Amino acid sequence: MDFGFSEEQELLRKSAADFLSKECPMTYVRQMMEDERGYADALWSKMAELGWTGLIYPEEFGGAGLAMVDLIVVLEEMGRASLPAPFCSTVCLGGLAILEAGSDEQKKKYLPGLASGQTKATLAFLEENARWDEKGINLKTRKGTKNYSLSGVKLFVPDAHVADLIVCAARTANGVSLFVVERQQPGVTVRQLKTMDQTRKLCEVTFDKVYVGPDAILGAPGAGWTALKRILDSSKVALSAEMCGGAQKVLDMTVEYAKVREQFGRPIGSFQAIQHKCANMLVQVESAKSATYYAAWAVANNAPEAPLAAAMAKAYCSDAFRQVSADGIQVHGGIGFTWEHDLHIYFKRAKGSEVTFGDATWNRELVAQLTLDQDPTAAVS
Repeated sequence: MDFGFSEEQELLRKSAADFLSKECPMTYVRQMMEDERGYADALWSKMAELGWTGLIYPEEFGGAGLAMVDLIVVLEEMGRASLPAPFCSTVCLGGLAILEAGSDEQKKKYLPGLASGQTKATLAFLEENARWDEKGINLKTRKGTKNYSLSGVKLFVPDAHVADLIVCAARTANGVSLFVVERQQPGVTVRQLKTMDQTRKLCEVTFDKVYVGPDAILGAPGAGWTALKRILDSSKVALSAEMCGGAQKVLDMTVEYAKVREQFGRPIGSFQAIQHKCANMLVQVESAKSATYYAAWAVANNAPEAPLAAAMAKAYCSDAFRQVSADGIQVHGGIGFTWEHDLHIYFKRAKGSEVTFGDATWNRELVAQLTLDQDPTAAVS
């Protein structure tokens, strides 16, 4: 097992870093925070031209055929730039759901558009109960003679307002099933929610007697949860990589500030209290990266410990990004929590990312149950 990145992956990292530093400066991020759509078509098109939107899709569907380890290299740089774009929702949620659960015909129908960037997608999972497990999926379906009818509300659906396709997790007579629904379909209502993290647009999606045919079900009816477990594992790793990039950026900003900010006639970085805080931040960032890289390897290789590794990475990164962002603000002092400084953007993203796919407590409970080889949903309530 080699935890080092290959030469090709390091080149991919450098090209992503160079591209985002040029195309996604903080001035652009702030503009998109105020923009209703939350991203610009021009930047999305450039990302698609680089092949990022098809990075993990098979070549037969227009993708690059790379693995999760390659994807996290790009995601880490996206987190560092605090990129506002429907990338994770399209590639890691909606697109991955089709890749994992879809039939060959469904993959041929949807994946080429997703890989080229022409189509955007998302996954509607969370409901009012706020559970990230099978028991939390209660959106109702009724099966008619020819079609299914979907009725219910999904919350905090990322980028649903710009998605062409919404993969909806719903409860059927056979169990949990995944339905592909077009956003423009009659009965689908999308409302943007006001959230703490303005760089990531979240929505409430209401399904009011939305009729879909049996061909809208990804895979076999009732087989959705098996696929969703793999999708959630991959999505946790993807988000953890983003958080690692954001935490690294906060650390870099904080260390640089400690070198130039003077107090009592010398840089504040010369004081032991500041040095210890920065050292603790470094330990958290590097530990978060180690957990994420291992989880990415486990997911990419379908290792038996992949669910455990993904939960461990998400639990640690949730705490680490939040704490590193808070410590960075403390070291910066008063300027750290002003609107003009960029630190608050990372702190808000840390708080939003912390609860996505379950917070640290939720995922630590999963770690405990998986370690004990018990039903991971039994003790989570």
